[in-house]
Amino acid sequence: MAALPTHGRDVRIVNERPFTGSGARFQNGDTLIARITPCLENGKGAQVKDLPEGSAGFGSTEFIVVRGKDERDDDFIYYLSRHEGFRAEAIKRMEGTSGRQRVSWQQIASIEVPDLLPENRREIAAILGALDDKIEVNRKASATLEEMARALYRSWFVDFDPVWARLEGRQPAHMDAATAALFPDSFGDDGLPVGWCAGKLSDVAVNPRNGVKPEQIHPDTPYIGLEHMPRRSITLPDWGTAADVGSQKSGMTAGDFLFGKLRPYFHKVGIAPVNGICSTDIIVVRPKAPEWAGFVLSMISTDEFVEHTNAGSSGTRMPRTSWSDMGSYEVTLPSPKIAAAFEQITRPWRERIVSSVHESRTLATLRDTLLPRLMSGELRVGEARELVEEVA
Repeated sequence: MAALPTHGRDVRIVNERPFTGSGARFQNGDTLIARITPCLENGKGAQVKDLPEGSAGFGSTEFIVVRGKDERDDDFIYYLSRHEGFRAEAIKRMEGTSGRQRVSWQQIASIEVPDLLPENRREIAAILGALDDKIEVNRKASATLEEMARALYRSWFVDFDPVWARLEGRQPAHMDAATAALFPDSFGDDGLPVGWCAGKLSDVAVNPRNGVKPEQIHPDTPYIGLEHMPRRSITLPDWGTAADVGSQKSGMTAGDFLFGKLRPYFHKVGIAPVNGICSTDIIVVRPKAPEWAGFVLSMISTDEFVEHTNAGSSGTRMPRTSWSDMGSYEVTLPSPKIAAAFEQITRPWRERIVSSVHESRTLATLRDTLLPRLMSGELRVGEARELVEEVA
């Protein structure tokens, strides 16, 4: 269930393990609808798209698998499941004890839906699908940029590839001469590149402690909680508002780095895409100087750093790390000029990731606005197609 998005179409986390005969089975094109509270109310659902051709998948028994009688209607069924009226009916039909209520397939199947011609159903699905396709393109592009930044960080600051290349008389790969000249061509007695030193995260980053009380901020102020942070992704595509919270939070500034301190092994690290507030179970990390930004973000999102915070966390059932543990993390520090060169390369990647977040939210808003109007016939298909073509 954790893999299903709340306001998106595509499943982003797919694991592989032997099939034991239990769980809901599905195939490409199927729609997954959460049947249990509060997942159904929160809008959890997805359409299966990326299974290897000819294969099937399986997952939680707490979602219902829905498939078109005609596979050409699979996409329409997904968008029908997203329709506000459809979901409201499904929620009304939930049964069971408080906190464990579920809706059955029989109840879902009996919900009345718009009686549209087949060609209209498929046109609506194609129009809305174009918006979700663009959102998915943005997500995959951001994931690629994240991977590029991780690989470059490891090459420069963990494996010391440019230093080894210069030591061996080679030109460092994928690097211009001016950047290569910034790197030393030898190692000192301490095993570090000459001119580099052993340091800690706190040498180059701070935790700005800016407590904010709910009554001090506007209800529309963006709010990021741990529930908004995906695992193993620095892209934070979702947030709520201050109206959703009732206790003291931490202030954050767009561009700050956020680290989930509760159960740090969940590996929740990301870039704040907006000014606002965040949960006190999130530690705000800010570089001491702009040239260290890329280095700091790459460092705190490594598996090694997350494991360090996990090992030092306190609490059995709800372990938490702290800034003191994070700040004490030992790291090899390059010269400020090399850190600045890394920042010059990676800053445009971060900016593109954040830009894609805002673009995708705009596309999602348009999709959610068009959906009920198309289903009701209030908006003609041709008019909607023109709007989508202009944006996507």
